[in-house]
Amino acid sequence: MATQPQPAPQLPLFYRNLIPLSSEVHAGFGLKVRDNLEFARPTHAVPITVDEFALAQRFYPIVFGTDAVAVPLALVGLREGENLFIEADGQWRPRTYIPAYIRRHPFMLARLQPDSEVLSLVFDDSWGLVAEDGEQKLFDGNEPSELTKGILKFCEEFEAAVARTRGFMEELGKLGLLMDGEASIQNPGMPEPAKFAGFRMVDEKKLQNIRGDQARKMVQNGMMGLIYAHLFSLAQMRELFVDLQGQPAA
Repeated sequence: MATQPQPAPQLPLFYRNLIPLSSEVHAGFGLKVRDNLEFARPTHAVPITVDEFALAQRFYPIVFGTDAVAVPLALVGLREGENLFIEADGQWRPRTYIPAYIRRHPFMLARLQPDSEVLSLVFDDSWGLVAEDGEQKLFDGNEPSELTKGILKFCEEFEAAVARTRGFMEELGKLGLLMDGEASIQNPGMPEPAKFAGFRMVDEKKLQNIRGDQARKMVQNGMMGLIYAHLFSLAQMRELFVDLQGQPAA
């Protein structure tokens, strides 16, 4: 259920064709106003960073992927390719947190050469959002506009959060706290509970039995708070199931 989605080899989720943003090539280009988030409809799991746990746990179950290099995922649906937070008009459900991974689209930072140490601002030109008739200009002459500077800053902050998230996941692995997860949901009128699997979660029994010095370190560095945000968020699994069934919560 929560395998990290990969739409195409070597390209991240939602991205189809990445090209560098250049003042030489795109001097007269602008960013069109996005009127929907339809591009995010065919996914049930969106990568998030540890910086987002506090907000995301109010709306989504936060789980961990099953890939060898796993990342935290906000579940936006319970079936492959189905996003319950995208409404009929393509808008995200009102008054719910939109993950930063979605908000940075169609931009991101990437290495233009595999051995490069520098990350450059690139965008996906297949969505038509960066265009010559774009309303919000990306350059003032040869210099980045304030809009572009803001986009670059957002992407840089996102990459810094990704690095912190990677450290968090490495620590979870070293402590052996992750286990295969399963959610069992029973609603009135259902002869059998609905079961959902295919993700990983923190093993609460192992967490309770962790050594005192390790627990203190986890409290001090903020890791314990992140773990409990994840555990508390799992209660949202039932809300997703209710949405899936189209019935009110009991």
